[in-house]
Amino acid sequence: MSGPDTWSQVRPAVARSLLPWFDRNQRDLPWRRRRTPYRVWVAELMLHQTRVDQVEPYYRRFIRRFPSLKSLAEAPLQTVLKHWEGLGYYARARNAHRTARHLVAQQHGRFPRTYEGLLALPGVGPYTAAAVASLAYNLDYAVLDGNVIRVLSRLTAFPADVRQPANRTILQQRANALLVPGHAARCNEAMMELGALICTPRNPRCDRCPLRKVCAARQAGTPTAYPRKTPRRPVPHKEVGAAVIFNRRGEVLVAQRRTTAMLGGLWEFPGGTREPGESLPACVARELREELGVTLQVGERLLIVKHAYSHFTIALHVYAARIRQGRPRAIECADYDWRPVERLRELPFSRADWAIIDFLEKAPAGGRHYRPFSGA
Repeated sequence: MSGPDTWSQVRPAVARSLLPWFDRNQRDLPWRRRRTPYRVWVAELMLHQTRVDQVEPYYRRFIRRFPSLKSLAEAPLQTVLKHWEGLGYYARARNAHRTARHLVAQQHGRFPRTYEGLLALPGVGPYTAAAVASLAYNLDYAVLDGNVIRVLSRLTAFPADVRQPANRTILQQRANALLVPGHAARCNEAMMELGALICTPRNPRCDRCPLRKVCAARQAGTPTAYPRKTPRRPVPHKEVGAAVIFNRRGEVLVAQRRTTAMLGGLWEFPGGTREPGESLPACVARELREELGVTLQVGERLLIVKHAYSHFTIALHVYAARIRQGRPRAIECADYDWRPVERLRELPFSRADWAIIDFLEKAPAGGRHYRPFSGA
């Protein structure tokens, strides 16, 4: 069922069965209402590699605060990052802000109306360009996200590793071939909806699938064998140290990451990755010396935060510390600030740092009893 005969059956089944199924079963999602290029673009930036249920509250909050391209362009980057906080992939937020400013300044606040023009925008790749082109302008471009890859792989029992670029190209060509001319938006959303609701990674509901009669994997009885993927390499793990430092006013020291760094523009409790053979207290002292130019006395460990990023995991060891010598200055960071615990959440932090803020908020007197402070 993976040869040309199958393909000739799949194409008409999309128009005959999949699109009517989508019209009856599509979810009521906020980005499907009052669809504009801006709203589609924001949604697709958020949705790429992130589940719908995670994105929906972020999208609502973001659109309330930045209802137009102009409002996004005029906002400070810190405000944009704060409204993206917790969603991850912060380069997307920085690129969105940059793109908004560019379009307002150079294109009268209008999005390009071609796939090529969209692809030239900062942080916009083939997936997002195809999504905006099809969903906002109904241009005949097919999207290829994880849901679509899974559906296509099962429909044709695609035997090759879908992580390989050459095989992604083949799947993109197949997705293009399935588009019903003039109905790109419905086709793309229908394929994605099918993957999200029916053709799920585990326990697919094949008996309810509108394409079940033309699915090679279902006929073979092996839908969960697809898509084929080579095993990933073990995820690297990092041991990270961070410092909680209070001054005499009861304020805690935080630093802002450079925009070129991972999590760029966010704030953090200063610290960094332990080097081979280095103790964690020594790591904290070294990082604060390099980052902020201060000499520390590192005290007790307050907590350990475990967190997983897309390509590695960390154990964040958080220590109470005090400044023995020097005053903070931004050396290997964008900025620093002294903040009362109750005002930390005004700044954008990563999820790992949220755990430290939670700890300090619950500690007696906002954690200030952890401060064997110097004259800072």
